[in-house]
Amino acid sequence: MEIAGGLKLISRSPEDTLLLGRIIGENLVRGDVIALVGELGTGKTTITQGIARGLGISEKYYITSPTFTLINEYPGNVTLYHLDVYRLTGPDDLNDMGYEEYFFGDGVAVIEWAEKIKDILPDDALHIVLSYREGSERDIEIAGTSQRVSGIKEKFKEGGLL
Repeated sequence: MEIAGGLKLISRSPEDTLLLGRIIGENLVRGDVIALVGELGTGKTTITQGIARGLGISEKYYITSPTFTLINEYPGNVTLYHLDVYRLTGPDDLNDMGYEEYFFGDGVAVIEWAEKIKDILPDDALHIVLSYREGSERDIEIAGTSQRVSGIKEKFKEGGLL
């Protein structure tokens, strides 16, 4: 999934990726959908862990990728629906499970391997693409509505990340 424009960052470590996720999570609202794209090991689950903490989800919940269960649900200030659609062949596989409840419901949906279901993602989804650099460094590209991306950019500046 190609994204144009948006915000481009470099994460120097998993801790940076967690912090970026936390800041993003602190700025999400009910009904938001986050589409994560990246190869295996680029940090999709790590950024989701940060998003969870930003949503106020307790440290007692260890955030793991729901590769075999498809969806993990975590209660917090806002419920996190963490989907991993790696094993799906496409968007039709989600129809039977009522994905609309997760995409348009009362929580925030974070979807790993979102490129597999790009045709059913909401137009206002926030897209985050993670890719390898050297060692533990990652390129992170964030795209979405201009208002959303500028809001996140401001929060990154306030946090000293830009």
